[in-house]
Amino acid sequence: MFDRVMVANRGEIAVRVIQACNELDIESVAVYSDADEDARHVRLADEAYHIGPSVARESYLNRDSLLEVARKAKVDAIHPGYGFLAESKSFASAVEDSDFVWIGPPSEVMEQFGEKTKARKIMRRADVPIVPGTTEPVTDVQTIRQFAHEHGYPIAIKADGGGGGRGLKVVHAEDEIEEQFTNAKREGEAYFDNSNVYVERYLENPRHIEVQILCDEHGNVRDLGERDCSIQRRQQKLIEETPSPALTETERENIRSAARKGAAEAGYVNAGTVEFLYEDGDFYFLEVNARIQVEHPISEMVTGLDLVQWQLRVAAGDPLTFDQADIQPRGHAMEFRINAENPSKEFAPMPGTVSRYRQPRGIGTRVDDGIDEGDKISPYYDSLIAKFIVSAEDRLHLLQRARRVLQEAEIEGVPSTIPFHRAMLDNDAFRNGEYSTKYIDEEFSMSSEEAE
Repeated sequence: MFDRVMVANRGEIAVRVIQACNELDIESVAVYSDADEDARHVRLADEAYHIGPSVARESYLNRDSLLEVARKAKVDAIHPGYGFLAESKSFASAVEDSDFVWIGPPSEVMEQFGEKTKARKIMRRADVPIVPGTTEPVTDVQTIRQFAHEHGYPIAIKADGGGGGRGLKVVHAEDEIEEQFTNAKREGEAYFDNSNVYVERYLENPRHIEVQILCDEHGNVRDLGERDCSIQRRQQKLIEETPSPALTETERENIRSAARKGAAEAGYVNAGTVEFLYEDGDFYFLEVNARIQVEHPISEMVTGLDLVQWQLRVAAGDPLTFDQADIQPRGHAMEFRINAENPSKEFAPMPGTVSRYRQPRGIGTRVDDGIDEGDKISPYYDSLIAKFIVSAEDRLHLLQRARRVLQEAEIEGVPSTIPFHRAMLDNDAFRNGEYSTKYIDEEFSMSSEEAE
């Protein structure tokens, strides 16, 4: 096992990794920008090093500064968390070429999944369903016209390196193809330094289902069940739950099996998620997130496994010590993302000082956060305050418990998304599990009273 690990991140996920290191008797090394000099992850780590100005590209995205700190601190390994450089093939490769261990999937695997057409080819080889579409980049408008003629409208033109909705353009008629082809290529170049695009059939009302995987370098591939991440606003997740209320037991086993097959085909190592779109009883591969996910705690709650600790163990060369049959998720769990955003103003981020912060407590309640009372939510980074994770023996009891959890929490100084979550708990579509990824954007609305 490692003696010292550097956490190349900040906020809640940095705290989470530091806590896992502490439990394994690993010394933790934090990094911080000007804005984070007094941040909680800095206070918790055994050592902390300054890496640059508040702007992320000059600090948390500065590969040279991070590697310099790793050398200075004499660490054994680097954990990237999520976001920032967590899915950067070039940073992973640089770490692999150094004296440090990369706590994540190999850079060559990250490269395969970083381009969607390559990822689709892997899944097709593994006999995993993919959305009907191309597995090679599309270079001309005529190819898109032909695809639309064969499959019908709407279709989606997607950036090959895309994610989070960027570089995704939906085409409803032939006269839109040329403009959206150009727009998708432009966004792909701007956001991902890759102007290649591909085309596929557009699913109009899908659910977003992802499977948590954990693999070691000895060929062991396991899944920890699926998560339903369909409550999204502009493709940003707000609530996640496990198990999905939409799947039958047969569908659940089929989608979990598909994730394991795809991971094995790619030679995946460490933690990650295989993501799918589900509609009308069918599921299709979407992408692989080659890192730990924000919503990983709900999988931990129903399986009892510590995913971050297993990331560290796998990176150190340890084999997984449990079989797939040993993983029997129990109960139901949900994660509510508490952001410093104002739901009544289009979820506008509202940075500031958290003058009062009282966490909810009690049975079935877990809080993952990166702040204490009096800390600031910085305008330079994401607006996450905390993640409230709630579990119970079944979904009905969980919804009752979640209402209590959200009522107990107290946050002052900045607005939060707690009113949104409370409104969701009273929403019939949500309570019945009858919603798609488009529900929040197209059907859900909050009254001014609910937003307060």
